[in-house]
Amino acid sequence: MNHQPPPQLTAPAHTFTQLLPSTPRGARLARHLAVTALRSWDVPPELTERAELVVAELAANAVTHGRLPGRGFRLALTYDAANLLRIEATDARGDRLPHHPPADTALPTAGRGLLLVSALCHHWETVAHPPGGKTVVAHL
Repeated sequence: MNHQPPPQLTAPAHTFTQLLPSTPRGARLARHLAVTALRSWDVPPELTERAELVVAELAANAVTHGRLPGRGFRLALTYDAANLLRIEATDARGDRLPHHPPADTALPTAGRGLLLVSALCHHWETVAHPPGGKTVVAHL
């Protein structure tokens, strides 16, 4: 007879995904939807506030720099039992990649939003999203 302990079940991750228009209104809606989802999942307020700023910046970048006519952007959130939050903003412009701004120089005239993202996240990166887009992923 086999006396192995039963497998431990972990709580499933909370997920949210929404396709939004590549407009300023779509960027604002992304921020509001993200905050609503995080509050409904009982995410700690400090993490929700940080995530709100990151979503606002990534959505604004997707609308400003990743827009192609007739194409929207996708916001995705995943929150797991270990209180880790993954934010993804996917747009259609894989040819326009964001770069980590240098932290040791004077405040640039552009790219300040990514300095904010870098300060609020444990890590962020850009990954290809075939056939021609990109996804910016932030981990909090």
